[in-house]
Amino acid sequence: MNQQGVRPIYETISPALRALLTFVVMTGAFMAILDTTIVDVVIPKMMAPLATDLYGIQWVITAYMTAAAVGLLLIESLARVWGLKRLFLTGLATFTVSSALCGQAGSLPEMIVSRVVQGLGEAFIMASAQTILLSIYPPERRGLAMGIFSLGVSFAPALGPTLGGWLTEHLSWRWVFYVNLPVGSLNFLAGLALLPSALGRRGGFQFNFISYFFLAGFTVSLLILLSKGQQLGWFQADLIVYLGFGAAVLLILYLISELLSPRPLIDFYIFTLKEYGLSMGFYFFVLGFSMYQIFYLLPLYYEGLKQLTTFQTGLHMLAFAVFIGMFSPISGLLSDKIGPEKVLSLCLALYLFTAYFLVPSLNYYTPATRAALLTIPFGISLGTFFAPLTTLALRNLGEKTSLGVSLMHYLRFVGGSFGTAIATNTLKHRWALHYDEISALQNTTYLARFIEEGSQRLRAFFPETLATKKAKALMYHVQGLQSLSHAFQDTFRHSFYFALLGSAFLVTLIILKAKEGPPVSRRPRQVGS
Repeated sequence: MNQQGVRPIYETISPALRALLTFVVMTGAFMAILDTTIVDVVIPKMMAPLATDLYGIQWVITAYMTAAAVGLLLIESLARVWGLKRLFLTGLATFTVSSALCGQAGSLPEMIVSRVVQGLGEAFIMASAQTILLSIYPPERRGLAMGIFSLGVSFAPALGPTLGGWLTEHLSWRWVFYVNLPVGSLNFLAGLALLPSALGRRGGFQFNFISYFFLAGFTVSLLILLSKGQQLGWFQADLIVYLGFGAAVLLILYLISELLSPRPLIDFYIFTLKEYGLSMGFYFFVLGFSMYQIFYLLPLYYEGLKQLTTFQTGLHMLAFAVFIGMFSPISGLLSDKIGPEKVLSLCLALYLFTAYFLVPSLNYYTPATRAALLTIPFGISLGTFFAPLTTLALRNLGEKTSLGVSLMHYLRFVGGSFGTAIATNTLKHRWALHYDEISALQNTTYLARFIEEGSQRLRAFFPETLATKKAKALMYHVQGLQSLSHAFQDTFRHSFYFALLGSAFLVTLIILKAKEGPPVSRRPRQVGS
């Protein structure tokens, strides 16, 4: 029993019901996390029906991501009053209804509003789903629970491009939203019937609206700045300057509000717990700043450099996605058996090797099949990352588990936004740099001969002037491909350095735990005692 004399949920349910609850919760989480990438691949198909351009359509992604991040800040307070069952079902209903609205959207404003509502639903689903899993499994099996959860968190985004490409090619882009309707509806009914009502309910509603307003404003400003910075020229654009200044002011006001308030929005004491605080530092840099970069760059590599179709890109990404699915539950079981620190250490070693040696070897000349095989260790790294990390970070939080989960997902959105922005900026910068370097190193005599020979061959099909222009355009295209190939290699390798920075948090945690020694209850008894 807990301190209030109430038996924990995991002691009151049978193994069969636990399995059913796991299936219900993971179905909702899988559906929600799948939507983060299944929509990405159909963005170009939306522009004409929604009467917008590339810059306008990006708000479909930005609005969803921003709403989800802001919604996560509500989770801990709402869960205390509503309970996790009601929060999960509210998220399912919101996500499912908004999916229908997204599928029917006829204009960009309609789509953006629908995506904002859908993002809020995703936030409610993800934070409550993870906390429910932790509640229905006993402490000694929570590694397995997080392995199952990480299967959805890691495998679903990798499956998104394949499913999105297939639906778009065979049906319509609107079906990436409509596919959620039957799944969400059935999942809602199953959750309504099976989930225990008492999950997570602890008391009355306490909420710091002033701090929430400041932190939400900071989050919105920061995420828009990161998503639009490259497009607008970063701080060369007035809007980016205003957003940066506004984000800084709102963050300062939030910190002042938290210091003065008798009821802070976030209990920062949670970060003083070394297992949580250091794990979140490791999580923020390794996942957000590094793994998200590679995850973001791989579809661009296959489609932009290798010129594969969306569906072909999805199939090649399945190579590492399969290994995510295989190793997620395995890493959870190993966390329970040998400890999450050891599993994370092995995961980190494999990922650092992959990020420095394997993934940066991908270039224009790498056969697509070989490229897919070289990303398999990346899939293994992702599959062995989430389960031990969440087990390590959340296992000693007690009633603060819901807050810990919400902050963890909040850091995922913010860190991922940083990683995506850094990858975009690095790729663009290195592409331009390599293009200029190739131009500077070229032999002008050889270049002129190449253009002349190409022009002569093209004169069989085009007039002389047009043939010369096409020969020059071909040379520019080849030079562009070469420079882009080098840029991808540079950007892939840059992700390694952020992972190396993040690894300092894990090393620090392991050293501190080693100095503490084993728990007293596990120390061998002295002879004769």
